Amino acid sequence: MRLGVLDVGSNTIHLLVVDAHPGARPQPAHSHKVELRLAELLDEHGAVTPTGVERLVSVIGGAVQAAEDKGCEDVLPFATSAVREATNADEVLARVKIETGVDLPVLSGDDEARLTFLAARRWFGWSAGKLLVLDIGGGSLEIAFGIDEDPDAAVSLPLGAGRLTAGWLQGDPPDPSDVRALRRHARAQIARTVGVFSRFGAPDRVVATSKTFKQLARIAGAARSADGLYVQRDLTRKSLEEWVPRLAAMTASQRAALPGVSEGRAAQLLAGALVAEGAMDLFGVDELEICPWALREGVILRRLDHLPPAASLSS
Repeated sequence: MRLGVLDVGSNTIHLLVVDAHPGARPQPAHSHKVELRLAELLDEHGAVTPTGVERLVSVIGGAVQAAEDKGCEDVLPFATSAVREATNADEVLARVKIETGVDLPVLSGDDEARLTFLAARRWFGWSAGKLLVLDIGGGSLEIAFGIDEDPDAAVSLPLGAGRLTAGWLQGDPPDPSDVRALRRHARAQIARTVGVFSRFGAPDRVVATSKTFKQLARIAGAARSADGLYVQRDLTRKSLEEWVPRLAAMTASQRAALPGVSEGRAAQLLAGALVAEGAMDLFGVDELEICPWALREGVILRRLDHLPPAASLSS
């Protein structure tokens, strides 16, 4: 069957169309995305602005049309932290429903962490043993740990690259004192969670998902996306520690000129790097591997897992 997953994230609204059936790897067929940066379209009270709501409705409407054009039998929509934490979330969701017909579920931070973990587990398989999975989004950082498909521990922290950039790093390049303040803040937040995970022992493999980690690995020398999904891409703490001060000294336009860094996310890369460095340091991670699958794939896999037998056979 052809499925679409509509991810209304803090940075991007992304429709991923896949051909899939139970027991098989979801095969990407089409990708439609718009960098809306919803986390930056909030007023001083934390509400999505009228302009933000208009743009959100328009982009979701376009994604729905794209899913129809590509022959999707079903679309699995979800929203993450930007909508979840907006003070007018109920009004935003109602407006989306009325104008686009999309009933947009809002994932909790725990849901995000667990579904991302599921995707990583399916990608690496049982032989990977105990996994520690890190994911830096636009609005939040998810951390999950476990040996099964459902993690033993999962947390979500308000340490997304977009959120932190808007709240802490106003200069271009940012003031060094602001960088130090954000570094302290991120590490204090992460440190509170380390004990939650340490009682489960050391991971056998540490993996990371998200555009932020992919871009950090790329500037540190990992293979290009054009080289394919199956090329192993790693990120070491040593290389990250070398890159953080360099990123802090750059303007957004200078970061955008780095290999693999998109113009739309260049301003957020420093905040993401500070969070990544803090997480790797506090969890004692010297090296991690980039996982091509993340939250969207987790949503698709969970949907396929719950298809009834008749639907499975007919697909």
